[in-house]
Amino acid sequence: MAKKIKSPYKAWRKYRSRENTCTTLHKVFDYATTNYAKRVAYQYVDGGQQYTYEDFRRKVEQLSMRMTRFGIKHGDRVAIFSQNMPNWVVAFFASTVYGRVAVPILPDSSEHELTNILNHSESKVLFISQRMMPKLSEECREKLTLIVDIETFEFLKKDKEDFKCNGWVKDPQPDDLACIIYTSGTTGKAKGVMLSHRNITSNLAAAFKAQPAFKKDRFLSILPAAHAYEMNVSTIYSFYVGATCYTLQKPPTPTILLAAMKKVRPTIVCSVPLIIEKVVKNSVLPTIEKSRVLSWADKHIPHILHWFIGRRMVKTFGGKLVFFGIGGAKLDPAVEKFLRDCHFPYAVGYGLTETAPLVCNLMVGKSKGVGSIGPASYKVEIRLDNVNPENGEGEMVVRGNNVMLGYYKDPERTLQVMDDQGWFHTNDVATVDEDGYYYIKGRLNNTILGPSGENIYPEEIEQVINNIEGVEESLVMERDGKLVALVKFQDNAIDWNQASEDKLFEELEARKKAVLDWVNKTVGKNSKIGEVDAMKEPFEKTATQKIRRFLYKNSHGDEPEKPEDKKDE
Repeated sequence: MAKKIKSPYKAWRKYRSRENTCTTLHKVFDYATTNYAKRVAYQYVDGGQQYTYEDFRRKVEQLSMRMTRFGIKHGDRVAIFSQNMPNWVVAFFASTVYGRVAVPILPDSSEHELTNILNHSESKVLFISQRMMPKLSEECREKLTLIVDIETFEFLKKDKEDFKCNGWVKDPQPDDLACIIYTSGTTGKAKGVMLSHRNITSNLAAAFKAQPAFKKDRFLSILPAAHAYEMNVSTIYSFYVGATCYTLQKPPTPTILLAAMKKVRPTIVCSVPLIIEKVVKNSVLPTIEKSRVLSWADKHIPHILHWFIGRRMVKTFGGKLVFFGIGGAKLDPAVEKFLRDCHFPYAVGYGLTETAPLVCNLMVGKSKGVGSIGPASYKVEIRLDNVNPENGEGEMVVRGNNVMLGYYKDPERTLQVMDDQGWFHTNDVATVDEDGYYYIKGRLNNTILGPSGENIYPEEIEQVINNIEGVEESLVMERDGKLVALVKFQDNAIDWNQASEDKLFEELEARKKAVLDWVNKTVGKNSKIGEVDAMKEPFEKTATQKIRRFLYKNSHGDEPEKPEDKKDE
């Protein structure tokens, strides 16, 4: 008997139906736990906290009922402060599925930041891991109705007088508030980004269009789940398609990460540029340079060498990789060219927390040149405002179901970035080609005005510096009318513990001069730098490894200003 062939039309109709049905997280929850009940939804890489979709539903409903008994009702804020784990997702769905509002907090937040977020959001419940407990102040502890150990779901604080069984809940509507994500980005004071159920579910549909995933896929979660990128393009997206999402129990160091890749053999990983840049710059390229055979092949038969390296890289990542998403910051063009030549299954995306996050994306194998962030994502409108007729540069402005409701308790800042027609101003300067592919030039508030009135984008100069041998990362800013580069050299390039201070000084000066000379020989006359300062400590970064620029405005190669000191900026 001939094997029955599945109709691609029926499959397309099924996924289209899911998009039209899953318009809230409650409906996503119902759809996934009904259709994929027996499959594994979440678990640790090394086992533990394993949930099938059926188990996941039972645990979420149980946890929601327990909160209801203590009066935690529809619209109440539920904060989550923990490293990644399957129970993080349980807490998130228990908070959002029945109309409460989740407040995910990045695990590297300080005690000061945690206190500000809990107070500003007026959270009544806090799910917290034991690792984070030292950051919880007594002041916050007193104000909270419930404190829950996220690893065991034991209630660490519960008041008998709060046991009223009056925490009424209801199915949320698409435009109801689902979560508040606090972000300082790279520019200063934290903002509470209000994302609706429609914002998140429209992003899930856009993620499926960008990289279709299915129930047999295996996701490996390596970024903080509290960040919009990891949360909506990986952690919840895997749930949306019935796949399994694996979580690391330890920080993703190269050793831990490679061991996890080998064990899980993931098909889908969402990452930031820093991770793949370190793999290429610190491992792959030095291996080629040190080998006479590989160096010869790189010059004479590069296409064969790159194909071979691409296969080896995929094998290193588990051998089954079909999508390695890169977002959160700009990818080094030299690294992207290398990945493209190797046919590595990477894809670049662009977005912001305020857009839940997808705005643009490339698909695997569909890149167009180096440096593009791709065309607009599914059902997202983009235009460029205040376009410079000479170079086509303008600010990216975005509209769609992915655009946030606004900043929590901050109408003034909301009005600064959103107009009454729903357009969100990204503050990013870009160009667009004839095929609708966008290219980011830099951020408006980072742009430096040159002596002749021309725009200078420090990010472009930083890319030149970061490709110099021995440089780990850099930051370019204006100081006293000239461009200054703060440079963090690689640990093996500068020995800060040298006994001879004179020798260290001479080596530093030589390194700084080499950077200055190379940059000024490479960039245009308006982008030449006048000074290089060496940074001893790594730059402070956001969750997606972007440097917190505002901390270094007045830095002279020494320690940055503390975030606590910038709370009123």
